[in-house]
Amino acid sequence: MATQTAAQRREQARIEYDAFLRGCPTNQLLDRISDKWVSLVVSALAAGPMRYSDLGRRIAGVSPKMLTQTLRSLERDGILSRTVTPSVPVRVDYELTPLGHSLALLLTAVKDWAETNIEQVHEARERYDADN
Repeated sequence: MATQTAAQRREQARIEYDAFLRGCPTNQLLDRISDKWVSLVVSALAAGPMRYSDLGRRIAGVSPKMLTQTLRSLERDGILSRTVTPSVPVRVDYELTPLGHSLALLLTAVKDWAETNIEQVHEARERYDADN
C-alpha cells in the first residue's frame, strides 16, 4: 500500500464524503433525513418524548408499518432513543438524542417554512399549470 501525504489523505476524505455521489454515505443520509415521515417524526419529538401511539395520532396518514420502520431507522442512525418501561401494558417512549435535537432544528424550520409558504406555492402551481 502506497504512503499518502496528509494533503492526499484530506483530499481522499473529501472525495469519500461528497454528497453529490450516489454511493457516498452522506448521500444516503440525506436520502434518509429528507423523507417526509422522518421530518414529521423528528419535528413531533422536538417537543419532547412521545409514545408510539401518540406519534401515530400526531402524524396523520402514517401507517403503523411506516411509523415502525421510520422509528427503527432513526434509532439505528442515533437520531432517537427508545426506552421500554416494564408495565402492563409495556410502555415504550421515543426521544431525540442530542444528534436528533440538532437535526430537529433544521427539519422543524423546513416544516415551518412549508406551513408559512404553502399558499404561495399553490399560486405558483396554478400559474404554471395555466401556462403549460
